[in-house]
Amino acid sequence: MSRQTYLEKTLRNLSSAEGLLAVNSEYSDDSRPYLPFVSVQPSACLQEPGSEPAARVECFTAGDSRVNEILPLSVLHTLWVREHNRLAEHLTRLNPHWGSEVIYQETRKIIGALHQIITMRDYVPKIMGREAFDEYLGPYAGYNDSVNPSVSNVFATAAFRFGHVTISPRLRRLNESFQEHQRFSSLSLHQTFFSPWRLVREGGLDPVLRGLLGRPAALQNQEHLMTEELKERLLVLNIPETLDLAALNLQRGRDHGLPGYNDWRAFCGFDRVETRSDLAELVGSGVLVEKIMDVYGHPNNIDVWLGGLLERPVSGARTGPLFACLIGKQMKTLREGDRFWWEHPGVFSPKQRQELQTHSLSRVICDNSGVTEVPLDPFRLGSYPEDFVFCGNVPSMDLEAWRERTDDGTYMT
Repeated sequence: MSRQTYLEKTLRNLSSAEGLLAVNSEYSDDSRPYLPFVSVQPSACLQEPGSEPAARVECFTAGDSRVNEILPLSVLHTLWVREHNRLAEHLTRLNPHWGSEVIYQETRKIIGALHQIITMRDYVPKIMGREAFDEYLGPYAGYNDSVNPSVSNVFATAAFRFGHVTISPRLRRLNESFQEHQRFSSLSLHQTFFSPWRLVREGGLDPVLRGLLGRPAALQNQEHLMTEELKERLLVLNIPETLDLAALNLQRGRDHGLPGYNDWRAFCGFDRVETRSDLAELVGSGVLVEKIMDVYGHPNNIDVWLGGLLERPVSGARTGPLFACLIGKQMKTLREGDRFWWEHPGVFSPKQRQELQTHSLSRVICDNSGVTEVPLDPFRLGSYPEDFVFCGNVPSMDLEAWRERTDDGTYMT
């Protein structure tokens, strides 16, 4: 049995007739489920100070081993497991003749489509800019079986790691009025590493979700790219010392054999940076250029992760031109090379595609947490309460589009 098959079987509730994913059998979040714990216990996750051994909160298990690294990751994984099970139960009611496997696979396909839509429609244009999005991706042109959809080395190792500099040094936990929570105060980021107990013992998902919705990500600062919480206090299980994420990113790029910043600029069709003045034009700070050149000596030596981060963001974006290019090219191949892409004819019916587009991350939050007010666009920071709406006003897809009919048009039972 492959590791992927084993993991899938571990994460599914195989005793369910509804195609459900496994959830935690020990704790719940105001009747809503948490992720299941890892099978090997005691696990390495941190515990609440002073807690008894019998009250341990183990590491969560999920499809990605990094689920416990930081609380927002745990929260998002949990939301999507809840959403899978919510949809699966609804599909079971609509199509009681479907077996568990059919329900599981159809729900899995819907969840995959929602990820694609939310990522490509709501998130990616904001990080690379609408103009760059239109240039590198444009409208969907259909499946192309000659396109390799695998993830490129430079995307995984450098370009998409731009997000590390948007992480705030504090995790905000907010109450129903989107103010600081009276019981569960905000935390320094390092206090959230590998600490699932903080969800189970300290208010569940809702305070963290409100903090993510109601407070901004860190703004990129060229003079101070990354918070010390990640440079000096990063915790990795089973390693006694704290680590430096910026140093890890630089070293990872070198270990992976990534060409330098200038080579990737040439790959994207941009002019190579040859002089300090060339670099200053892209960065916008002569003082910063002097620091960079003191370290690297020549632009050809600059690591692509650092060089991409130092470029001034393009209009309406969080990335500069190089990372916008690299992210855009990757997103295009992911879309064109996927024969199960949600827009590809035959994957979903026209009515189902229409319904999928009504869904949003805000709707997922409303349906799977106790949060009752959300921004319609959770990727754009708004002010509370004027930019928030009640969950009853957030559009939702109608799963009637998935009700199976017989050849004569009647519903199957």
